Amino acid sequence: MGQALISAAQWTSAKDGSKGKLELTPLNEELLNTILKFVEGFSSKSPEEAKLVFKKPLSWETTLSATQFGGSSLKEVQQRLTPGMVDAELTLLRDLSGHDDERHVLQHIDYYGQTFVFKNGCRAQPWRQVHGDICYIEARPHDVDTVLYITAHTSGFYLNKGPDPEKPGQLILDRADEDIHRDLVTLLKAKSSKFTELINKQEFAMYEEHKHDHRYDIGTDEEDGEPTARSDQQTWMQKEKGQDEKDKHGKQRQNAKKKPEPSLKWKALGMEEYKEEQHVRPKDKEKKAKNKGSPQRKTKTPLEPADSFSESSTESEEEEEAIDRRSEANADLPSEYWQIQKLVKYLKGGNQTATIIALCSLRDFNLTQETCQLAIRDVGGLEVLINLLDTEEVKCKIGALKILKEISRNTQIRRSIADLGGLQTMVKILRDPDKDLKCLAAETIANVAKFRRARRTVRQHGGIKRLVSLLDCVALTSSHMTPEMEQDVEVARCGALALWSCSKSKKNKEAMQRAGAIPLLARLLKSPHENMLIPVVGTLQECASEPSYRLAIRTEGMIEDLVKNLKSLGKPNPELQMHCASAIFKCAEEKETRDLVRQFGGLDPLVHLLTNMENKELLAAATGAIWKCAISPENVARFQELKAIDQLVALLANQPEEVLVNVVGALGELAKAPPNRAQIRKCGGIPNLVNLLTGTNQALLVNVTKAVGQCAAEPENMVIIDKLDGVRLLWSLLKNQNPEVQASAAWAICPCIENAKDAGEMVRSFVGGLELIVSLLKSEDKEVLAAVCAAIANIAKDEENLAVITDHGVVPMLARLTSATDDKLRQHLAEAISRCCNWGNNRTAFGKEGAVAPLVRYLKSKDEDVHRSTARALFQLSKNPDNCITMHEAGVVQPLLKMVGSEDEDVQESSAGCIGNIRRLALANERAKFA
Repeated sequence: MGQALISAAQWTSAKDGSKGKLELTPLNEELLNTILKFVEGFSSKSPEEAKLVFKKPLSWETTLSATQFGGSSLKEVQQRLTPGMVDAELTLLRDLSGHDDERHVLQHIDYYGQTFVFKNGCRAQPWRQVHGDICYIEARPHDVDTVLYITAHTSGFYLNKGPDPEKPGQLILDRADEDIHRDLVTLLKAKSSKFTELINKQEFAMYEEHKHDHRYDIGTDEEDGEPTARSDQQTWMQKEKGQDEKDKHGKQRQNAKKKPEPSLKWKALGMEEYKEEQHVRPKDKEKKAKNKGSPQRKTKTPLEPADSFSESSTESEEEEEAIDRRSEANADLPSEYWQIQKLVKYLKGGNQTATIIALCSLRDFNLTQETCQLAIRDVGGLEVLINLLDTEEVKCKIGALKILKEISRNTQIRRSIADLGGLQTMVKILRDPDKDLKCLAAETIANVAKFRRARRTVRQHGGIKRLVSLLDCVALTSSHMTPEMEQDVEVARCGALALWSCSKSKKNKEAMQRAGAIPLLARLLKSPHENMLIPVVGTLQECASEPSYRLAIRTEGMIEDLVKNLKSLGKPNPELQMHCASAIFKCAEEKETRDLVRQFGGLDPLVHLLTNMENKELLAAATGAIWKCAISPENVARFQELKAIDQLVALLANQPEEVLVNVVGALGELAKAPPNRAQIRKCGGIPNLVNLLTGTNQALLVNVTKAVGQCAAEPENMVIIDKLDGVRLLWSLLKNQNPEVQASAAWAICPCIENAKDAGEMVRSFVGGLELIVSLLKSEDKEVLAAVCAAIANIAKDEENLAVITDHGVVPMLARLTSATDDKLRQHLAEAISRCCNWGNNRTAFGKEGAVAPLVRYLKSKDEDVHRSTARALFQLSKNPDNCITMHEAGVVQPLLKMVGSEDEDVQESSAGCIGNIRRLALANERAKFA
């Protein structure tokens, strides 16, 4: 019985040695319900049998044989796959695919290759259809490095062996494993745990399509005449919240025949298809006539026509689903909770005057307290407040927006407002001629748009364009400001606040740029008012992560204004300074911007901000700006004059990681100048840097290894690093899984080996160290390969170490990389080959591994460093006669003859030496002929 139930149920795939778990599927639910019904009634129906306890499975002997179970009454039932079933499942999964690994179940899924659909619906070749093949599919899950190639067969889905390397465009159709799965989803669940996690989050429902799907109905509560907004989506939300009791007070009208069809229905609201025309039913018009005294609900703003449903924002979800923290017992709730609930009831049932009085009374409460905020939500107050936004009464709208602005600071309230369609209404209010309404709507949007779905909703309903239009106000430097002009400035400030929240989305940034936000922000940046500058600079620093914005900020002359606000000649505003420094931090990726910051005197205030030890956010922004500005040597000279190194070294202790990453990054850039390396040592910075090598923050490790590597270029610094066991720590970071950390550690090891007193012995003292660094030549990251080749070139200077890495197979690994096209990798690879030729038969081995001819092609590069290292490698390899023949056949002589005339003496000598070896071999062959 138990085994039968186990085989009948649907289970997740087993992983990490554990057993699978029951999936949440209709089949399993039905099975469990059947078992429950049987168990519940078993005791009453069979009391005697229910008392029996089975401590082990019941078994008995029988004389029946298997052949006795044959007959026409038994029949094997098997459902075979059809092309239609495969196409339906693949289409659904394709719609759920994309690059966002938090929302899309797969990166990509589609039919393999160029397919032709035959009349029977199959896409496989006719000679494969005979064997039952329907089509072939390629899928790429988020957590699997390789593409999965799948065969859809009439018996099920299984993995094949993928593309045939000898026959482009064709698959090796043999099974990759023995498993056959009943559907595509089951196969992908078995191969990808990430897919399993994401597909289980998707929700499927019956979506009833009819003529008025995209309009909100207007209903009236039968008890107290409350105007309420109903929609298919809101009804769904109410059921989710357990508020079914409200549904019996209002009926949803249905004027068209509904055609049910299966469809995907998302929890995120505001996702309706765009409609050019909004329909208004005759009954709705009658209701408007009847309820003139009550505020009325209007239709929602339509979606932007060109906007897709997907959100390409790369920013993380700032707010996870909030936990609903309700009090366990009503006795624990304060009296304000019940008073607010009574006021909301008056808000629902009263006329216009009563509504305004109730709104004013609600504002008397401390709406910043969570208890008061949740009291409004729990009694259905949010729905009423959002409904009031659609009335014709300006006072009601203003009162509702003032309350929504205050309570929308709560995470749960924000999401509820978005769920109830409040954002769409507020976007519509942005067109209202009343400036107070615009301000309140924009400020509320600024509070609500703190999470991804809300930002997407604002964009899809045309909110970005309207918010940008609010920025267009009078010149802020006017000497005389009338009350109307001041109100325009306040509207612009609120618009900037909303855009600041919305600008965390990449698509919103693009929409802002298309709407012409940049010149308007540039004009507002000249404002003398700090309350205007903070949201404007905040928006700019969010947008500065995009290259197009960085270019615009520079060309619009905003760098000068940012530097001016950074100085804050009057009483400094730390928040404004922090946003200005953050904007410079992001914009200083380009050299032109770094030069402008220096020319406008921005380096001095940045260094001065390092004294704000308590304000960590300001400190992180200032150190980040210094880091990026220090990339330019001209700026480094100014930082030296300002004694920035002393202050930066002081920040290496007792600071959060976001500050340390920037501080160490700045020291790494400053340490490129030899005097600064000595200064870091004098300030006691070397021990602190070495200590940070034991951390786990990946960004910090990348910067620390770079800084230690720069400091190690100074022999006196290297003595301290060696005493503190810094080289061993660097070597251990080669085991890190992050390629950036690996590459940075390998680069740092190079100057350590060059400047250590007994480098050969030091390297040999690391158990397994040489084997580890040779194994990194298998990496697929070009930067890691280049860094490791540079390290091997330094290691190979010691003869004993060269012998060890030769035994570890360094020669074939280096030879395998000679087909590289990246000049940086080519330079260090050729240098490593040159050094490795100095042991045993390595020159001959390189020739046999086919490394010689590809090296000749390096001479076509335009990089002089590549020419230098390649000439050295060819000179070393030319000491083997077979290699000379290979070089000559590859056409090495002509490029080398040109390089003999190089101004670089090293290139001259290596080129001449290689040509000399080839010539001597040729002369020896001539003599041998006549001997």
